[in-house]
Amino acid sequence: MNARALILSLTIAAIFLFANSPSVCASQTHREHLTEEEVELVKEAQSLDKRIGVFIKAADRRVQVITGIETTTPKQVKKDAGVWGALPTGTRPALLGDIARIFDEAITNIEDVSFRDQKNPLVAVALRNLAAAVTRIVGQLKPFEEQAKGDLETSSFDQIIENAESIVQAASKLPPPVEKKGKSKTGN
Repeated sequence: MNARALILSLTIAAIFLFANSPSVCASQTHREHLTEEEVELVKEAQSLDKRIGVFIKAADRRVQVITGIETTTPKQVKKDAGVWGALPTGTRPALLGDIARIFDEAITNIEDVSFRDQKNPLVAVALRNLAAAVTRIVGQLKPFEEQAKGDLETSSFDQIIENAESIVQAASKLPPPVEKKGKSKTGN
């Protein structure tokens, strides 16, 4: 499948998700889905793969708050706080809404770059990285989906899953990654 068809399928999926989840969008309009530090990191990340990496880390930080599971060392937490700021705060529905909107913004960034430069190799790299991350994140959040209370939380889970499915589906349509030919180390 060519890049244009990939973009079209991602765009259609994003429009469908946005149109079918008004309660999440309307209720989250007052809350920014990224912290000020994260917004600055997104602005600083000029290459698509780096920018998607920022979105992945931002989503991971919200998963960490929701699950309460510390995935880094205390030293790394202190280092991250200097760059990323304090962990985001909010209710579980609000943090889930943030994750859904982060996924949506990541999709939009990939689409934008792909529309401007269909042959940009970073599109495939970024999409594969995002697909791996959303698969992991959805797996981490699955146990909490059964505990969802209220329409907002349920809608947020639905939007996260739909965004993740569209990302994984788009990534599955990519051609296999091209292996870079490295220098062979042969002993002569």
